[in-house]
Amino acid sequence: MDRRTILRATAVGGAAAFSGSLWAGAALAAPAQPGTSPYGPLGAADANGIQLPAGFTSRVIARSRQAVPGTSYTWHDAPDGGACFVAGTGWIYVSNSEISTTGGVSAVRFNADGSIGSAYRILSNTNRNCAGGATPWGTWLSGEEVSRGYVYETYPQGGKAGVRRAAMGRFTHEAAACDPDRRVIYLTEDESTGCFYRFRPTTWGDLSAGTLEVLVAGTATSGPVSWARVPDPDGYPTATRSQVSGAKRFNGGEGCWYAGGTCWFTTKGDNRVWAYDAVNQRIDLTYDDSLVTGTAPLTGVDNITGARSGDLYVAEDGGNMEIVLITPGDVVAPFLRITGQSSSEICGPAFSPDGSRFYFSSQRGTSGSSSGGITYEVRGPFRA
Repeated sequence: MDRRTILRATAVGGAAAFSGSLWAGAALAAPAQPGTSPYGPLGAADANGIQLPAGFTSRVIARSRQAVPGTSYTWHDAPDGGACFVAGTGWIYVSNSEISTTGGVSAVRFNADGSIGSAYRILSNTNRNCAGGATPWGTWLSGEEVSRGYVYETYPQGGKAGVRRAAMGRFTHEAAACDPDRRVIYLTEDESTGCFYRFRPTTWGDLSAGTLEVLVAGTATSGPVSWARVPDPDGYPTATRSQVSGAKRFNGGEGCWYAGGTCWFTTKGDNRVWAYDAVNQRIDLTYDDSLVTGTAPLTGVDNITGARSGDLYVAEDGGNMEIVLITPGDVVAPFLRITGQSSSEICGPAFSPDGSRFYFSSQRGTSGSSSGGITYEVRGPFRA
């Protein structure tokens, strides 16, 4: 079963549900190479400064330090990782705030017709909330990108305070991706000598207790791997990444996305997209800019998400300020480009639950400052 078939079965934009799928996509054959996008070339920049393929349109749904349209809620600074969740006949988009000590998570609730119904805070006064991940039970895991940072479990529907999940380990947290088949949560670490982890809750759906493990392997970019328990998830006095001999190092772990037996994750220090085959317990490269023939279309790799089509969408921190597709046929091509914002980075890519709308943020917008963040929505003929 290839990646297109697997992700077509995905409940995109929240908790993904699978049953017995095997991943045997082309990523095992060779890292992806540049090619023609299935959506065609990018057009001229629109009124929002975004270049999109024909048939796609964009709108701004929020700006930092301004009220979200139709609400009195002021959007947070430095929007980062995000995800969508079903909410009655509508949906919710949540977004982290990567601000020191006053970070957290905000949410925008959309009505069934796509209009904005409300906006509100679901986590406050935490530290550099960068990426995270959705759970199958409808919560958002928000990670602190600081030394000995925590993961917080938050509630997109509102009305319930976020909860610190210390058992998931204290390190420089980036993204999280839930694997309901093995009942584990994969975690990336944003350090130049960082590791790739998984957390095994004692009870699936309850993150208050469990076992933190680290991936163990050699220096090769492909091959079999194993897992070892991290003796002290608290990370003091010895950092979690330094507690297990043979733990594999990854240069700046960033985005993380699970579907049908595979967890894709990115490392910004070497511009790579990795695939962990959880069924066969091995890793392989899906993309490596140093192995590209000609000019690399994807650099500054950061957040990642998947679509029902089987396409992976990878956001750039820098680069050409693009969100880049990696297709099931291992073709790499730009999906959109933000113009006039070279001092920013793209964050938080996520599809609405029905897959018809796509959300993301420019963390610093045109100003190059955390107070200038912009969150967007794109609509168009996304392929099924």
